[in-house]
Amino acid sequence: MSSSSPGRQFGLLIIVFVASIALLGGGLALFSRSTAGGSALPRASTIAVASPATSPSASSSAKPGGSGPSAGSSIGPGGSEQPIVVLTGAGDIGTCGLAGAQKTSDLLVKQEGSIFTVGDNAYENGSAEDYAACYAPTWGRVFERTILPVAGNHDWNTDGAAGYRAYFGAAAAGPGGATWYSKDLGAWHVVVLDSNCAKVGGCDATSAQGKWLAADLAASDARCTLALWHHPRFSSGEHGNDPLVGPFWDLLHAAGADLIVNGHDHDYERFAQQDPAGGELRPGGIREIVVGTGGVGLRSFKATVANSEFRLAGSFGVLRLTLHPVNYDWEFLPVAGSITDFGSTPCH
Repeated sequence: MSSSSPGRQFGLLIIVFVASIALLGGGLALFSRSTAGGSALPRASTIAVASPATSPSASSSAKPGGSGPSAGSSIGPGGSEQPIVVLTGAGDIGTCGLAGAQKTSDLLVKQEGSIFTVGDNAYENGSAEDYAACYAPTWGRVFERTILPVAGNHDWNTDGAAGYRAYFGAAAAGPGGATWYSKDLGAWHVVVLDSNCAKVGGCDATSAQGKWLAADLAASDARCTLALWHHPRFSSGEHGNDPLVGPFWDLLHAAGADLIVNGHDHDYERFAQQDPAGGELRPGGIREIVVGTGGVGLRSFKATVANSEFRLAGSFGVLRLTLHPVNYDWEFLPVAGSITDFGSTPCH
């Protein structure tokens, strides 16, 4: 039989070439489906483990042992970069002969950011001697970072709160030598008030302090507002509710304030957002946190007050606040144990 003609050979070559292309295309299609569907290339998974007592907020870039009021930055509502402010503190602190303040100050030196107090800083009488002997060896270790001190009733046991004024100096000096003042920190307006009403000419709206507070809040254009003072308006602790500071609540609520931190009762308690009358109000209300756990003898709770969301007795500790441009995080840091409290809330 004669050999195949050149035309037939060419035709066979064409058939083989087409078949090869088809097989190659099918293989590519199978590979594409396999990788796109995720069956051939497994995806990595991320597991986040949080330790509430020690882990910093994920958005704060916190590094224990730092200093200064901010810990990273964030983009604010207007598109500008705003610092994230970290504040840590408590009230009812320095008592000679007790180890509580030493333990809470050990926590403070490990935290970044600035320090606040909410009063009764040096027992028993807030004298210069009390500050030197009972406060300076403990919380005095972070004196340079203490930018928001508050006067408590024990600080006023010395005439004119002279020991308190002398120790904290310019940091505690308000207008005309008053014991109330305000600061702007990042995107936040922070107001420090003196709830020792009988010592400072009253706390009502017609008092010098009340008039100053109304004017100060009216002049602020901050979206978020924090207020600090000693006596809590609402408390399930031994001292209970204090109606004398109700006018503070009225003015702050009218101005859209977000958070109030107090001391006086020697425990930790967090409330839901509420209005000045104690009615739950979400959103739009003010959250109150009592943190009188700085070092003096701890106490138990009495009858639970309405809207109390979390209570912890018998544990020294400090409250860490991370103030973002549009929200805040809170975290109670106990000196020992795993019972803590933490969360986040947007500003009004």
